[in-house]
Order: sequence, then C-alpha cells, then structure tokens
Amino acid sequence: MEVKTSLLDNMIGVGDMVLLEPLNEDSFIENLRNRFDHNEIYTYIGSVVISMNPYRSLPIYTPQKVEEYRNRNFYELSPHIYALADEAYRSLRDQDKDQCILITGESGAGKTEASKLVMSYVAAVCGKGQEVNKVKEQLLQSNPVLEAFGNAKTMRNDNSSRFGKYMDIEFDFKGDPLGGVISNYLLEKSRVCKQPRGERNFHIFYQLLSGASDDTLMKLKLDRDFSKYNYLSLDSANVNGLDDAASFRTVRIVGFMEAEVQSVLELVAAVLKLGNIEFKPESRINGFDESRVKDKNGETIEMCELLGIEQSVLERAFSYRTVEAKMEKMSTTLNVAQAYYARDALAKNLYSRLFSWLVTRINESIKAQAKTRHKVMGVLDIYGFEIFEDNSFEQFIINYCNEKLQQIFIELTLREEQEEYIREDIEWTNIEYFNNAVICDLIENNQNGILAMLDEECLRPGTVTDDTFLDKLNTICAEHQHFESRLSKNSKFLTDHSLPHSCFRIQHYAGKVLYRVEGFVDKNNDLLYRDLSQAMYKATHSLMRQLFPEGNPAKVNLKRPPTAGFQFKASVGVLMKNLQTKNPNYIRCIKPNDKKVAHIFTDSLVCHQVRYLGLMENVRVRRAGYAFRQPYESCLERYKMLCKKTWPQWRGPTRDGVEVLLTDCSVPSEEFAYGRSKIFIRNPRTLFTLEERRRACLEDLATLIQKIYRGWKSRTHFLLLKKSQVVVAAWYRRYAVSLLCTQEHIQNVMPVQMWTSIQQTSQGLMMYILNYQCKKYRGQFTEEKKSVYEEKLEASEIFKDKKALYPSSVSQPFKGDYLEIQKNPKYQKLNGAVEEKVLLADLVNKINRANGKGSPRLFLLTKSNFVLADQKTGQVKASVPLPDLASVSVSTQSDGFFALKLKEVMEGESPTPAPLWFLILLPLCLSGRFLVQFKQDKVCVKFIQGGPKNGNSAACKRKNNRLLEVSVPSP
Repeated sequence: MEVKTSLLDNMIGVGDMVLLEPLNEDSFIENLRNRFDHNEIYTYIGSVVISMNPYRSLPIYTPQKVEEYRNRNFYELSPHIYALADEAYRSLRDQDKDQCILITGESGAGKTEASKLVMSYVAAVCGKGQEVNKVKEQLLQSNPVLEAFGNAKTMRNDNSSRFGKYMDIEFDFKGDPLGGVISNYLLEKSRVCKQPRGERNFHIFYQLLSGASDDTLMKLKLDRDFSKYNYLSLDSANVNGLDDAASFRTVRIVGFMEAEVQSVLELVAAVLKLGNIEFKPESRINGFDESRVKDKNGETIEMCELLGIEQSVLERAFSYRTVEAKMEKMSTTLNVAQAYYARDALAKNLYSRLFSWLVTRINESIKAQAKTRHKVMGVLDIYGFEIFEDNSFEQFIINYCNEKLQQIFIELTLREEQEEYIREDIEWTNIEYFNNAVICDLIENNQNGILAMLDEECLRPGTVTDDTFLDKLNTICAEHQHFESRLSKNSKFLTDHSLPHSCFRIQHYAGKVLYRVEGFVDKNNDLLYRDLSQAMYKATHSLMRQLFPEGNPAKVNLKRPPTAGFQFKASVGVLMKNLQTKNPNYIRCIKPNDKKVAHIFTDSLVCHQVRYLGLMENVRVRRAGYAFRQPYESCLERYKMLCKKTWPQWRGPTRDGVEVLLTDCSVPSEEFAYGRSKIFIRNPRTLFTLEERRRACLEDLATLIQKIYRGWKSRTHFLLLKKSQVVVAAWYRRYAVSLLCTQEHIQNVMPVQMWTSIQQTSQGLMMYILNYQCKKYRGQFTEEKKSVYEEKLEASEIFKDKKALYPSSVSQPFKGDYLEIQKNPKYQKLNGAVEEKVLLADLVNKINRANGKGSPRLFLLTKSNFVLADQKTGQVKASVPLPDLASVSVSTQSDGFFALKLKEVMEGESPTPAPLWFLILLPLCLSGRFLVQFKQDKVCVKFIQGGPKNGNSAACKRKNNRLLEVSVPSP
C-alpha cells in the first residue's frame, strides 16, 4: 500500500494558515515563528505562498527537490516555492492559461531571490534540446546584468532592486521557452549622485573598479581606489558577503558583441568622471555670477575622450543655458549651484538612459523569434514598500506602485475565491475587508489626485516651489481621511511633533509614511538642459545619439516632455492591465528582522508586515465559506481506509465514494458541501478529526501488516527447517546403504563412474556459465548498439579473410557523416543540393585516368544517390542514382581503392557510348586486378606490394595507355 505524503503529514505547526485553530493574530505570528525556527520558511494561505527570508543558504533548492515537486499536486508535499512555480507552469502548459507570479513585500524580504528561484525551477522542468537550452541560458543570464546595473546596497538589503522589473517568459504549445520580454519601471537614478549614509551606489561601479583587468581600467582611464570618485560613498563601499570582483566576472551581457560591452563600460566610466568635475565662480562685468570648470587638464579631458566630445562644447553647456520660446532664443549664464545641478542631471540621465538601452538591447537578444501565438508566464519583481527616516519623491512613487499591487491582490483574490464557489455551485458568504482603492484614488485621481496636482504645479507659469505644491495639497486634500499635514483637518500637530513643516503624511495600507516635499517638483520635472542634450548628441561615441535623440538640432521640440510622475503612472496602468489578463499566483515575502541575520525572529516587525499585507484578511476570506477544499479523487485516496466500504478499493464514481465515506464517518452534513469536482470542508476541526482518525487507522494497518509479515516469516522459516530435515535424512540413509557395498566394488567400479560423472558435470557447468555470460552481455545491448553490430556482422561476411585491410577496421565505429555537413556553414550550398538524409559523407580522391593523380572530392551517399562535389566550393560535380550503379570493385590488398561502375544502358533511354567508371580512394574494402573502361579505352588496374614509405596509404601511377599501377603497403 502506497501512502502519499502531504502538507498535513509530519507537519511543523500548520502548513496552511487556513487550517489554523484558533485563528487570531497571535496564533498567526506564533505559527510563523515555530516554522521559521525549524527552517520551514514557506507557509500557505490557500494557494498563496508566504516566504520568510532566512538570510542564509538552505539545502532545499537542490536538483532532487526540483524532481520531487515536479508534476505533483499543490498540496501533496510540504509548502515550497517550487510547488507554486510547478502549479503555474503546468496550468500554462496543459490548460493554455497565461500566468503571472506576483512577488511582493518590503525591501529586504527576499523578492529578487524568489523571482530567481521561480525562473530557475521553470528552466529546470521545461523541455530540453540545443535551442531550448540556449533560450533558457539567455533568460537566466539577463538577471546578473540587470542586478549589476539596477541593484544597490541599502540599509535594509545588500542587494536591493532599485528599479521595478516585470518579465514575460514566452512558451510554445509544448511548454518549451521561446524567449522573453523585460519591462523596467522607475530606476532610482538619484542614487547615481547621492546615497544615504550607510548605503552605496549601483553595484556596477564597484564591480568595475574591483574586477576589471588593469588593461581595461587603463583604457577607461579609471583607478581602483573608490575614494577618488565623488559619486561613490566610502562608508559602505565594501559589503560583507559581496565579492564585487567575482560578480563582475559573472556578468555577461546577453547577445552583446565585444565592442558594445566596451561602449557600455565607457559610459559607466564617464559617469564616474562626471562626479569629479568641479566648478568655480567667475564674476562678469554685468554683475551676474558665472561658473567655470576648475580642472581643465584632468577629469574633464578624460571624460571628453571617453565620450568623443570636444571639451569646449561640454564646458559651455555647463556654463550657459539657452531658453527657446516660439521663434526667440535667449542665453543665460549658470552660477555654480546651477552648474552642479546640470552636472548631476546629466549624470543621472546618462546612467538612466544607459540602463533603459541595456534592457531594450537584452530584449532584442531574448525575444521569441517565432510569430505564432505564445503562452506567457509573467514574473513581477518590483521594489517593496519603503518607510525611511527621510522619504522623498522616489519613496512616494514606489509606495504608490505597491498600493496598486495590493489593490489588484485584493480584487483578484476575492474574485478568484468567488469564481471558484460559482464554478462548484457552492453558496458564497461575503466578508468585510479593507479596500485600498481610496488611497489609490488619493494619489492617481486625474482631477485632484496628488500626482495630478504635482504635474499642474510643474507646468504652470510663474514661481513654482515645493512649498506652493504643499499649499495646494493642504487646500484640496485637507479633509481626506488618509492625508495629513500641519494644516489639514486630520492632523493632530499640536500633540504630534513628528509632523514638521514642509511635510505631508499618507495613511498607506502598510502604515503611515511621512514625505518631505523638498525635491518633489524638480524630480518630477526631470529636466535636462537642452544645451547638455545637444552637446551629448554631438559626441562621437557610438551610443550617445541613441541615448539623447532630443539633442538633434534638426528636430528641436519646444513641447515640454512628460513628467516623471505621469510616465510612471502610465506604465503602472499598463502593467495592471497586463496582470489582469493572466491567472495570478502570489508570493508574499516577509523579512523576520532588520539586522539581516539568520535565526532572529522579531515579532513586532513580522506583525507589522502581516497587518499591512492583509494576510489575516486573506485567511478570513479563504475561510468565509469553507476552509478547505480538495478534489474527490484526492480526498477518497487519502481517507478511504476509514470506511470498510471504500477500503481497500472503491468501485464506482469517486463522488459517491466520498459520500459513503463521510456518512460512515458520521461527519455532520453542515460541515461539508459537494461541489462539481471538489469536496468543501467548512471547519478546520473537521479536517483535523479526519486526520487524527486516519493516523490512528494507519497505525492499526501498520500493526496488521507487521502481524501478517511476522506470521509469514515464521512459517517460511519452519517450512525451510522441515525441508532441510527431510533432505538430511535422505542423504544419511543413502550414506548408510553405501557402507554395505563391498570393498572390491568400491575399488574397481566406483572410481570410473565418479570420474565420468565429474567430467560431464564440469562440461555442463562450463557450458552453463558460458551461456549465462553471453546472455548477460547481450542484455546490455541497446537497439542502436544492436544495429551497429548487425552492420559489423554483415561486413564480416563480405570482407573477412578476403580483404587485408579488414581486421584494422573492425574496432572503428561507423559514423556516417564524417564531415558534419549539416553543421558546417562551408557546405551550406551542398545542403540545398542534397535533399535526402546523408548516410555517408567523407573526403576522397578521384583518380585521373591520364596520370593516376588524385583530385580531392566530397563523396556523399544517400538512400537513392551518390554525389561527388568539389571540396572547396561544395559544387556538385556528379550525381548518380543508385539504380544506375552496376558494380563495385575493390582489391584484396591493404589499400583504400575502389571503383564504381555504372550501367551501360538505362531503362527507357538510349544506350551510352561506353560504361563510365569512377576511380576513388576511400577507406572501404575483391580481386587482385580488374579492367576498367573509359569510353573506348580499356585500362587494367593492377595492385603491387611495397607502397609509399609511410605504409598507410596507396599511390596510383599510369604506366602506359593500358595499365594503371596501384602501390599498396606491405602487410
């Protein structure tokens, strides 16, 4: 009897929170803690996976684990991220449903690692093959590149994603990957110029300086010392556990040529050089301050050389700003503060546009080539909800995105739950939950949303500051229940000293976040002076014109570009529409502590995340109708031993079997409901009762099995003893009778009989052993190996003891296509000429009948033709159908000479003037001499001993008009 494992077997705590009893916040946290302490980092809420970051490596992602979860029911094994990935992949492959996997949680909760695990699992279980493996390798190789350019060390995470990534992996009808498309959202480009204390810039800067060769750094005009670059913070340049040099060596930009990689690194170096450019004030006669570059012989020159731009053009762009309005142009000078602003704006735009170009270029390499309809699995790895001491425009945008994801989680979770009850004809009971649509509306409403008001401030004429933006918020949002400022009606600033001036606070679903308005307007404008764009467009670097197309003087656009907030809102809207067209799968990541260390579980921190992720509400929604549901087949298989009528095998419909089972177990009718394909159990206690009865029944069955086994073993032992006693008694009686024989009979008759018997027994045993060994050897043969030996046997019948060269060829396997013409691009032309499968392809020498010299030719043999082609060009010289072949002549010597003779008359055609012969040198293998006829000439081919000095080839020489002498090696 096979008993399958389940998340209910050997369970630490409760594997599915839906079954938690009693259900409250304390028991929820305690269950997570209990499982976390026993290295069980995954827990279910129905089909939702809760993932706790262990901050260490665990042996639960091995190839054996992949095979264990492959093609298994979701609840069949203990909770794991592989179970969710397998469920999503099989639904996509077998049911043709597009899938999306939404990974959410705070920064540092393990979202990026979770997305890698999902992709690596799908890559491991999908199809194999050269092309499929190539696509999988390209998809997996895109991760290190995007992490190097888009991730950074923060206070909460050593590998924090500072951009949002959504990848659509495309599959064919068989479930094999065809390619992918990556979408990126809002790179935190302000990090290029300034990082908070304890954090550092993007990984690529440190990886380049640590891991690049000395020769590469010399070409890029860089130094390994981090302290020489103003854009690199020094207090956390080196991170424990991060090997920047090793990481740089693993970064392979998918599908990039060497020149493109060098161009990318040159721009990274240029950004570092930009940060070292400094300015000095210079007063003009008119009283206006003007800025000038301090160092004209150092960093500026090197940066200009990297970008291929004239130094004077760049310096002027840093000193002047040209404003165009209709047909008028006006040039103003920039003071030192404005010059530094322009420098940083250029650095941020250069790096941000380089990152977007990288994503686009990677998409070109990994996109699906086939134009047929694809099955799609989307994996969303986007920045987590952030609450810092100082929150600015970036955190506001990031948290808005998380609000949208929380909204879609609520909608799709409830919708999926309700749709399942409708599909199964089960009555649905509504439950109250917090809908964060009111917060999303506060931010994104087109009329009076915060983003709309920010855009309005950025675009209106006159003096616009962050304070005027805050004044507008105070006016319009003053009475909103989720908005607070010192002037709003919801604030309690008289007692709440944490709400300073120039700040506002929003009550997000994850908690209250205080935003400082300083920089909101500038960051939303995302302005780069047109002079700098035009200067970059003039650069001769291969990428600059692609990165700064607006710098083209011939295409000057006076229209203001869309704001950063507007672009992000539009891209998030597209993302939400994309996700709503797919079947959702959720991974909710939680970090157990803020110290980023293993074995620490902070209750208050976990509780906070459980609250704002809405996990308790998720459980209540799941349990509002029925806590547990299972297909009839699985339910009957698991509990059939509880009823005599269903054990050991139920003959009939599975639903009827489940009804008989539950009736026999006296389960109250109000505790379950029958759906179309599933049994629904209302109370977890009912399920636990069935589990306890099953466990007790398994113990009884184990006892029964032990009893029967022990009885069988004892009886078998007794029968063996009884049989042995009979044999011993028989041999003893035989021995006793033999003692009565006379001594003469023993001396004369018995030895001869015994010797004859021994000889016959020995021969029989030898023959038996030989037959056994032969049978065992034959059993190891595969069908392919059998066919090879059959070919060898047939060749033996033809050439053995007839051809001197034959013994040396026995051990050599026949490969057929020795030239690999299908893979060799040199023979592409030949592939088109030969349409059939090539059985034999080798290089031979065609003998010239005039002088006996050889000309190299390609010899191809198919099922219906043999072909001779030119070795260099692949041009077909002769193609002859096999039915036109009359005979093959070879010698008996150790040479590789053979002649092919064509029929003189072909059916249905006029006779040819004379037989046509091809003389070819090829390792093949039956007379000492033979005649060949070329048109009207007859030539005798004679073989003589004593060939060339190397002793391993044959040489042909024309002696006269009638004789062609072939010298072959001596045996």
